[in-house]
Amino acid sequence: MPRLLVLLLALLIPALAQAAIETKAVEYRQGDTRLVGYLAYPKDVKGSRPGILVVHEWLGLNDYAKRRAEQLAELGYVALAADIYGDGKIAANREEAGKLAGSYKNDRPLLRARVAAGLAALKAQPGVAAGKVAAIGYCFGGTTVLELARSGADVAGVVSFHGGLDTPTPQDAKNIRAKVLALHGADDPYVPADQVAAFENEMRQAGVDWQLIAYGGSVHGFTNPANGTDNSKGAAYNAAADARSWAAMRQFFDELFADTKK
Repeated sequence: MPRLLVLLLALLIPALAQAAIETKAVEYRQGDTRLVGYLAYPKDVKGSRPGILVVHEWLGLNDYAKRRAEQLAELGYVALAADIYGDGKIAANREEAGKLAGSYKNDRPLLRARVAAGLAALKAQPGVAAGKVAAIGYCFGGTTVLELARSGADVAGVVSFHGGLDTPTPQDAKNIRAKVLALHGADDPYVPADQVAAFENEMRQAGVDWQLIAYGGSVHGFTNPANGTDNSKGAAYNAAADARSWAAMRQFFDELFADTKK
């Protein structure tokens, strides 16, 4: 049996053994803006659980981000897929997605405010253990959770999957209270080597507990099958990097929440 198939089955089989989950929409606000998140949590599980905030890619809170929240719930976490754009808006195409994501990347205070609102909504959910919260994000969402950490938010850890690593305020890394895990496509044309080096220097200078894992042969968006498999397009799915990065996240969370029975 091919090694990749063995790895994928090893990740899948434990998830299949998990209890059923429940999902629902969660409405919350940031200022006057209505936000509609997607909550997934284990069914009929007693006691409190760690909570995970999930931040979507540049298209918005679509089925991909929702499925990631469901996968986390299958692992025993309470997961809230946040709505950064508001009213559950999903971009109609890449051009609109670029404009939407760009407007928030160019306004980091607003981006931080939106993700902070999602974090507050997650912490308010029944069954979320106090002090046991982390955040993950994909592409645009990876950038977002790193900004959440730089804001000094009270989270145990953040995980960026193929997210942008740059920031206009690298000095804010001194505020980071979370452990940081960046999962990066080694050949990502949108996150070039100089940006990676600047991120590493930023983390070192601030004394952050950080990790960066680069996956060879992988470009941007390596966790999403919708991206196809043509690396020449700059964004492409890589099954091995997808499986390995998810496993790295699970190990990271096992470390963060070691004293919480799962």
